[in-house]
Parts: sequence; structure tokens; C-alpha cells
Amino acid sequence: MGRVLRVDLDRRRGEVLPLPESVRREYLGGRGLAGYFLRHSAVSACYALPCDDPDLPLVIAAGPLTGTDAPASSRCHIASRSPMTRAFGDASLGGRLGIELKHAGYDALVITGRANRLSGIEIDDGAVRVTDATALSGLPVPDVFSRLREARPSGAIACTGPAAENGCRFASIMADAYHSAARCGLGLVAGMRNLKYVAVRGTGSVPVADPAGLKSACEDILRLVNASPALTGGYGFSRYGTASLFDLMDSRRMMPTDNFRRTHFEHAGGLGAHALAARYHPVRRGSPTCPVQCKGIAGDGRPMPEYEALCGFSALIGNAMPELVMRANDFCACLGLDPVSASSALACHRELTGCEYEPDQVLALLLGMATGSGPNKSEARLGRELGQGAMRYAEDQDRPELAMHVKGLDLPPFDPRGGYGLALAYAVSTQGGSHLRANPLSHEVLRKPVATDRFSFSGKARMVRNAEDAHAVAESLTVCRHMLLAAGVEEYAKAYAAVTGLPPRDGGGAADLLLAGERICYQERMLNTHNGMTASDDDLPERFFTEAGSGTPEIPVPPVPRAEFLAARAAYYRVRGLDENGLPRRETAERLHLPWPLNAHGAALEEPDGQGRQGQGKGQGKGRWRG
Repeated sequence: MGRVLRVDLDRRRGEVLPLPESVRREYLGGRGLAGYFLRHSAVSACYALPCDDPDLPLVIAAGPLTGTDAPASSRCHIASRSPMTRAFGDASLGGRLGIELKHAGYDALVITGRANRLSGIEIDDGAVRVTDATALSGLPVPDVFSRLREARPSGAIACTGPAAENGCRFASIMADAYHSAARCGLGLVAGMRNLKYVAVRGTGSVPVADPAGLKSACEDILRLVNASPALTGGYGFSRYGTASLFDLMDSRRMMPTDNFRRTHFEHAGGLGAHALAARYHPVRRGSPTCPVQCKGIAGDGRPMPEYEALCGFSALIGNAMPELVMRANDFCACLGLDPVSASSALACHRELTGCEYEPDQVLALLLGMATGSGPNKSEARLGRELGQGAMRYAEDQDRPELAMHVKGLDLPPFDPRGGYGLALAYAVSTQGGSHLRANPLSHEVLRKPVATDRFSFSGKARMVRNAEDAHAVAESLTVCRHMLLAAGVEEYAKAYAAVTGLPPRDGGGAADLLLAGERICYQERMLNTHNGMTASDDDLPERFFTEAGSGTPEIPVPPVPRAEFLAARAAYYRVRGLDENGLPRRETAERLHLPWPLNAHGAALEEPDGQGRQGQGKGQGKGRWRG
């Protein structure tokens, strides 16, 4: 039996709830549990509530491997209803927060209510306090960490920046100085609750049923990681971080340039990972159990940009200056902004107005997005407008076609005209504009584990569906998704079985994990359907179907063929067990032990005899999560 800590910010107290073993087996942890809690809250109708409703939970969930020696398993998952998409919103967070939460004895932290003043949550094993955080108001993220570390030198800290306090829709949550849960605007969800930080310190340990089996599984995983060119090769993530993808994306004509109008940046040579490393002399950092250590800290202490920020603040907005990329990335970390959505908003405005940015203007607009202030009233107003995200900004300007998003979440800087599996994965993602729900780049560009024709939709529906299930498993075990570039679900299943003691043929095998992954993906589909999403939301911006990329005679980059895309989407619906409109089917939901139909309470509707399906009625058992 696991344990969940629920903290009510209104009442400023917490309570511990039991988590049945059956729920842990069916949803694993992390992303799966977070979605489960949104669907099965002790607060009725939680998921139909607006993002700012205090009854809507903000969930931080660890996984079954968190706190063990399993490689790259120290992450946690955060979820709620996204202010960007108004549907299921989640983000993975590195650092020690998940480890400390498990060591304190909890599988998850579920936060409800709204504090009457800026507050923090402090957890020390069984002791839980809601504290006054008004002294931290308006401070940049590094200053928040610095002040909190004076009183709490050990343990984990996650906090928001000024962006969350000032209503920016893509505000992030930062942890342990340089880790971030950036996507989906979950920082704003915390800000709407007057929650500034969560600090956790645990002194316990995570029990392991079979230590020798876990040691063997870890050795197998590490052997594969060390043999992976993408992760540990001479130009891999362990040396240059994800910025090592920059030159590759440009050479493949997949680099979004000028707001996705082009797919090649003529100044890319001076901005690649090797060039930045030579200029800024980074040291490698990362999460505690990660063998890759893909984070970089420059010699002057600033965070090195991930690929998304590197491309977003250079090619996407037409900037060739490395120092502006570094400063913009640092601004995002200090202010608590998602660099993908921030750079997307800048790119949208640049295309709409035809302006060319000066460095100071970029930084001023980032400050305006986060604080609503600026050097003058006009710049301040523009910053506030861009802080609502590219989609809403473009709609307000009557130019919605200029916002490059799916479901309201801005696309990361990988152009889908260069990979048709990527195009499909973007469109059907339950998160919105994200390549990491399925990461087709591994097949289509890195050509691992199986090479595929990136300019064809053949076989992509099943490829995306299978990859989605595997990634759902990884994020529910709270393993870094990048590990799937080397080790598979089979290897991590051995670690899972060793930790939990579940037999490989009875709950602890790869097939069991993949079934859980399928259930988790379908659960998110059901939640999004409950919020009004249909096939019309599983689509791409029109630009990708009508405009060619920056191809060459050797690598032509035509528009994505619309008819083939729609056929692939229909095939995906079939293999995912959805109907022709992308909506969940009763038979699939029941096969996966999911409630049908999903009502406003996030539970199964009562049958005429008063009994819900699978023993679930409308009412929620007091002090207990219903399975």
C-alpha cells in the first residue's frame, strides 16, 4: 500500500491517504498517477473546473523506481489542467524532488485550495507545514533558491518565478537551480493558488524486493547507455547536452527558421553545440541517478541552453548572436518562463509585424512576459500580450495562422515537414505541441532502434502508437525519456520487477508495463475528450500543408501531403482504439479497466442498480482514492 500526501492550501494542512496496490500496478506512478488523481479526486467535478479553480488539483508524482539506483530514475511528474490548452497538461521534472518525496514516504503530493497569501509547502518526513512566502514575492528564481537554502541547506526545492505570480500562461516550475518543468504553464497553476515553492526533505529509503536483480538490471541498462552514440558518443548528450542536435537538425533541413517559414538557418555554424562549448566552457551536470548528465553550466554560472532554447532564440527569431541566446535562456530560467513558448511568441510577433529584434528588445519583451513591465507603456503592454502565448496573441491580432501550435501548446523547434512520423505525433499528442510523447526523431533522424523513411507515412501510425505507450511507461516509472534511445521497456521492466517484487509474468513484465502505458495514454485521451477535444484538435498549422521547407536537390522538403496525413491519422485512431472522430470507445476503455463513460466527476457513471463499473460509483470514498 502506497501513500499520498494531500495538502489543502485553504486550510493550511495536509492529510495522508492510502494508495491501493492495484492503482500502483495499473498506473505505475509519475505521469500515470498524476492523470489518475485528476480523474479520481476526492473533490467532485475536479477536471471540468477552470485552471484557476482552487478545487482543481496540482499533482506532483514520483514513480516506483524513484529513489532507487535505477539509472535516470530520479525524476517526478507534475500535472494539472493546462492554462495553455485547457486540457491535460503535464511536465517532467529532474533534480531531487522525486527522490526526497519518496524518501519522505510518499508516492505523490496532491495540492488543492488557494492560500490567502503567497505560501510555501515544507515537508520533512511526516511533518508538513504551509508557510508564509510573501518575502519571496517578485524575486527571480536564483534568489528564491538562495534564501530558502539558508534555512534548508539539504533536501529538494521547487519554486516558481515572477512569471507565475504575474499571470504568464507559460510560467514554469524550477527545481534545484537548473531543472525545469517548463511546458504547459504549470507554474501559472501554482501561481493561481498562491503557491511559491515546495521543499521536501526525506530521511527514509525505498524498499527493494530483489537487490541483486536490481543490480543486474542496472548493469544491463548502463551497458546499453554506454554503447549509445546519441547519449554517450563523442558528439552525444553527455558531452554537449541536447544542443548536440542543433547542427543535425539544420543539416537535415528540419530547423525551424523565421517562425517555421524556412527550415535552414544560414548562421547555424556559429551557434552549434561545439561552438558554444568552445566559447562558454561548460561543466556537465544532471539529475542524481543519471549516467548521461546532459545539463550544462557555463563557466560564468549561467545555464547552457537546451536544443529547444538554442534554436528558439536563434533561428526561430532570426538571431545569429550566441550571447543573446545565452542571455535569453538565462532570463527564462530566472523569470520562470518556458523558453519554447516564449521564443514562439517572439517569432509570431516578428512575422506579424515584420520587425527585426535588437538584443535589448528581446530581453525587455521576456521581462514583460514575466512581469508585465517594460521600458515604456507600449513595450509593457506588448509583453503582457505575448505572455498569454502565441495562439491567443495571434487570435487577438486576427492572424491565427501565424501561431505555430497544436491544441494551444507551441511546437518545439523540430520542423514536421522533415519527418512525417513527427507530423503525426505532434497532431495526436495528448499534451499538445510536443515531440516527446512519441519522439519519432529517434527513428526518422537518429535511425534508432529501427530506421524508417522520414518522408513517408507508411507504418507511422503504429510506430507513433507504440512509442507513445513506451514513453508513457518511462514517464510513469519517472525515468528520463532519453534513456529510450538506448535501453527499452524490457530492460526497465527487469528493474521494476526487482524493486516491486512482482513476477515478470504476473505484473512485472514488459507486456504488463506496456499495457499500463496504453491505459495511461487512453486515460489522457478521455480527459481531453471530457474537455471538448475532437479530431479537429488533432491537426497541424496550415503552413505545413501549403508551404515547402528549405530543401536542396539532395534533400527536398515539400509540404506535408494533407490527404496522406489524414489517412495516417485515421489509421492511428484505429490502432489506438478510438472512433473515426478520435473519441474514446467504450470497448477499449473497458478492456483497459477505465471508467465508462467519464462523467464530470472523473469517475464511472452509476449504473441503474447504483453500482458503478468496476465497483466505482459517483461518490468518492472519504480519505481514500477510488480505483
